[in-house]
Amino acid sequence: MPEVPASVEFGRFSILPHRREVLADGRPIELGGRAFDVLMALIEANGAVVGKDELIGRAWPGRIIEEGNLRAQIKALRKALADRDVIRTVAGRGYQFTAEVRSPGGRAQAPIEHEWTTAVVPAVAARLSIVVLPFINLSDDREQQYFADGITEDLTTDLSRLSEMSVISRNTAFAYRNRSADTKQIGRELGVRYVLEGSVQRSGNRVRVSAQLIDAESDTHLWADRLDSEAGDLFALQNEITSRIAIALHLELVGTEAARPAVRPDALDYILRARALYLGRLPTRQNYAEQIVLYERALALDPDSEKAQSYLAAQLAGRVLEQMTDSAGSDIARAEMLADRALAMFPSRPLAHYAKGQVLRAQQRFEEAILEYETVLAFNRNWVHAIAALGFCKFVTGSFEEAIPAQERAIRLSPRDPQIWLYYFWIGQVHLMRSRADEAILWFERAHAANPEQPFPHAYLAAAYGLKNETGRAATELAQARRLSSDDRYSSIARLRVVGPFGGPMIRALLEATYFVGLRNAGVPEE
Repeated sequence: MPEVPASVEFGRFSILPHRREVLADGRPIELGGRAFDVLMALIEANGAVVGKDELIGRAWPGRIIEEGNLRAQIKALRKALADRDVIRTVAGRGYQFTAEVRSPGGRAQAPIEHEWTTAVVPAVAARLSIVVLPFINLSDDREQQYFADGITEDLTTDLSRLSEMSVISRNTAFAYRNRSADTKQIGRELGVRYVLEGSVQRSGNRVRVSAQLIDAESDTHLWADRLDSEAGDLFALQNEITSRIAIALHLELVGTEAARPAVRPDALDYILRARALYLGRLPTRQNYAEQIVLYERALALDPDSEKAQSYLAAQLAGRVLEQMTDSAGSDIARAEMLADRALAMFPSRPLAHYAKGQVLRAQQRFEEAILEYETVLAFNRNWVHAIAALGFCKFVTGSFEEAIPAQERAIRLSPRDPQIWLYYFWIGQVHLMRSRADEAILWFERAHAANPEQPFPHAYLAAAYGLKNETGRAATELAQARRLSSDDRYSSIARLRVVGPFGGPMIRALLEATYFVGLRNAGVPEE
């Protein structure tokens, strides 16, 4: 078998096949795993035309994919290589790589034999690459295998919706059913870094689903979970279980990848580190500041990165929404510019729509934000914060009945979510505006316990206690809200009316009858 070249060069670009990286002038560029596979297939053809079916088979092994997905990868390659002509479209046949390929040092590259890539590339694990092995049916009833297979299929689909994730197809994964291959061997054969395996057991009306995540490189167990539930509607149960596992896995995988050392971090390294801060810590001023620095570094390395632009926009808007910035005006202006640019470049990416939704919510344009969050969820039903934010926007635009169920679903799907304080808080708001002060206090206390640095729960606790005429406790909570707030919004009722956000006329009328009455009783002056 021919030796795998250490690098392949063309123009100002170098390819490191073992690391699945492309460098421009010595610096890594962000390129998805499928785009990399397409590029290698074109280069290996040594100037020959490569058919579309062959390219699809290379980038999506074992999957039936629409041709539009291949066109998207070709477009991404041309953009990354800053040259449309380097990949020529041959009408009715396929694509052709036109640049001269060199070996290191500038000599023309000898023909690249296809065998070295097919033998080696699958063994090189991309970051956040995973295979979901067929879940094992442990039930006495062998016909329950369909439920176990449904869990496997749904998990594969849910994970593939995550923008950072590369997931082996269902058909390929099911080829490992009843095979005794060890985890390291599976990782080598499929070129994945992680393997998820699990089991399903049903006894009477109870169902237990167990899952465990394994690092295929070291064969070490990283994470495990077990979910027990009443059988009931098996289809609904299947959806709930796969959503919870997918969300928990995402948290674990991003944290694990971000912790891996990098000698020379690229844009994706910085993005993963920032994501790990968001997913693994409470939102604080310091946490937001650290995330934003990392996203800025990613953007400096790759100014056209959809992830860097969108995540940075979302976090700039996020710290405005949570009163954790002293530069709200400039934060929102920059966030809007980044989100609009990401949407213009990547109009079909849910992350760009999520960023725009966050910006619109910070601008109190709730009706428009609803459309963006709904678009996100059409792409990815498990985007927990989009579920919760959509529920809040529906609430402030008058759809009370949708508010609490949305937060309850977010809490149920992601019980470890660092934003869970906000879901508790939004439930408390609904109760307060329905004049249910005791229920509101319970939820605001939960919000405060989940994130002690947030001023909102204290302010609403002050109002709730004020409604109950417990003025001493109301005054204490008001003092805490003022201490934690980044502005003077709690200095007067008039000031609070200006800064909001409070939604439309219906919500404002309810606030006047509950929140503002309670705050007056707590000691907030009118002017």
